[in-house]
Amino acid sequence: MRIRSLGVIDDAVVELSPGFTAVTGETGAGKTMVVTSLGLLLGGRADPALVRIGAKAAVVEGRIVMRPDAPAAVRAEEAGAELDDGALLISRTVSAEGRSRAHVGGRSVPVGLLAELADDLVAVHGQTDQQGLLRPARQRQALDRYAGDAVAVPLEKYGSAYRRLRAVAVELEEITTRARERAQEADLLRFGLDEIAAVEPVAGEDTELAAEAERLGHAESLSSAAQLAHAALAGNPEDPEAIDANMLVAGAHRALESVRSHDPALGALAERIGELGILLSDVAGELAGYADDLDADPLRLAAVEERRAALTQLTRKYGSAGTVDAVLEWAEQGAARLLELDGDDERITELTAERDGLRGELSLLAQALTDARVEAATRFASAVTQELASLAMPHARVTIDIRQAEDPDGVDVDGRPVAYGPSGADEVELLLAPHPGAQPRPIAKGASGGELSRVMLAVEVVFAGSDPVPTYLFDEVDAGVGGKAAVEVGRRLAKLAKSAQVVVVTHLPQVAAFADRQLLVEKTNDGSVTRSGVTVLEGEDRIRELSRMLAGHEDSASARAHAEELLAAARADA
Repeated sequence: MRIRSLGVIDDAVVELSPGFTAVTGETGAGKTMVVTSLGLLLGGRADPALVRIGAKAAVVEGRIVMRPDAPAAVRAEEAGAELDDGALLISRTVSAEGRSRAHVGGRSVPVGLLAELADDLVAVHGQTDQQGLLRPARQRQALDRYAGDAVAVPLEKYGSAYRRLRAVAVELEEITTRARERAQEADLLRFGLDEIAAVEPVAGEDTELAAEAERLGHAESLSSAAQLAHAALAGNPEDPEAIDANMLVAGAHRALESVRSHDPALGALAERIGELGILLSDVAGELAGYADDLDADPLRLAAVEERRAALTQLTRKYGSAGTVDAVLEWAEQGAARLLELDGDDERITELTAERDGLRGELSLLAQALTDARVEAATRFASAVTQELASLAMPHARVTIDIRQAEDPDGVDVDGRPVAYGPSGADEVELLLAPHPGAQPRPIAKGASGGELSRVMLAVEVVFAGSDPVPTYLFDEVDAGVGGKAAVEVGRRLAKLAKSAQVVVVTHLPQVAAFADRQLLVEKTNDGSVTRSGVTVLEGEDRIRELSRMLAGHEDSASARAHAEELLAAARADA
């Protein structure tokens, strides 16, 4: 992450470890700017007061490595962003005038998209920002993952029944609420089908009638043309001396027949002329038959035109393609739809019975799901309570409240209208009683800021591997903690870092010693300008910083010895 012109930070690069990164520094050096920068990348509120004095804008850029199929990567790609070699590049700019811009994967995006991505990227736990597991929906999802197959198996069965119930309910509502419209549709279909049945159209009939009407309408001219063509081919009986085509072809054939023996080529031509004569005779015969059969019947023509008019009326109403075939297709589809509409009453009875049966089944499956969650919640609450005992909260007790949500429009179960959702009817909420005699309250309300971070640390450690968020940020997790409890905080952060990336802003050397990487936020002052930078501490530099955190100055021999002892113990514990 690169930070420019944000608060006391002029220009700094923050290199976070894949495991546990501790951010340290003196009070006022700008450690909170690291948290603020990450908050801006996650869609946090843009405050122009954060812009460094004299700068036009503050800029935070981050490179987040993720799988291409990760939820955040998929959502970013839907917004037009692209991954750069397996990493998503995010930037946020806040101007001194208060304007804010966001870019994801090279594409300008609304700031709201950053907040959407944040849900799948980072869980923030601090004095003022609490995300992730503070939301009841995330608590339920995390509890389900913690429970494993004990919840996954009944949840899959429940989900299948729930989806079918939703489909049945939607269809039932559609049928019952649209009964009037469906009745009107049925009446129109019956009218149309009766109208078509009265005419009794035949497939292709309109094309055949059109050809017949054309022929009958021009019967005289067709007959005259056929007679003239016949006379030209076969002669005119009223003029015996007239020359016709048959006579000419026959003369040509006789001329070649007399000499065909002298040349095979002429013989072949003679055969072809003979075939031509046969063809002319056939055509002449067909022309004679055509002329004799042609009937110029006005009554038949009137009947054809009347039939065509009836078919045209149907095609205008029901034939989208303007043909009788289209009318017949409409009739087939209309008859099928009418059967469906006429069967509404029977269908309503079937759907109502199925809905009632599914409600009963869903009630049993939801109860099995609740029982599995209650068992898992008991184990989880015990584990978190044990973690808190080692985090300077020995009397704190965590419980999980699992109750079935009620909805006036829900399914009645034992006299209660239960609201079934896609994941069951359970509302899951983590409760904390910080000391004996205290009433358990939601963790966001039952603990102070420092206690809340420790509670969330204990929760995250127990949920390690179950929550899909890959990065955790803890600010003030060590507030009010010291000595042995501080060591336990560091140990648990290191444990959590084995399955996720952990970033901690801390003032405790016992916590920082467990980090895979320690970053120092250091302030410098040249007399006129105050700046802060971020440095990766290694070797001697890290021992000096731990010594400062222990004794207030880095040159104390006993502090150095204690710092080296802390590092050695942390490495041995790892």
